[in-house]
Amino acid sequence: MKNLYDVLVRPLVTEKSSFQSGKLSQYVFVVNKEATRTAVKDAIETLFEVTVARVNILNAPGKRGRRGRSRRMVIRRPAYKKAIVTLAEGSKPLEIFEGVQ
Repeated sequence: MKNLYDVLVRPLVTEKSSFQSGKLSQYVFVVNKEATRTAVKDAIETLFEVTVARVNILNAPGKRGRRGRSRRMVIRRPAYKKAIVTLAEGSKPLEIFEGVQ
């Protein structure tokens, strides 16, 4: 990874991550395959100007599905790495996860 902008790929917005961001001040991001906990922490703190208390990283496996009438064609979605970032108490919420205002 060349710089901090290469660490974070995109925010992951699901029902679970919406609950986590609203109640637990945890935010979920899809990160680069080579990203480490310290790289994710540095990127979040620099880009969003908040204090990170904790970073959990996990590899989400790729999934297979069938498609079509014959059900023979197999479609595979790629695996990705995601990071769950917990902000320290007193930190402001991230504005990319806020709703329309």
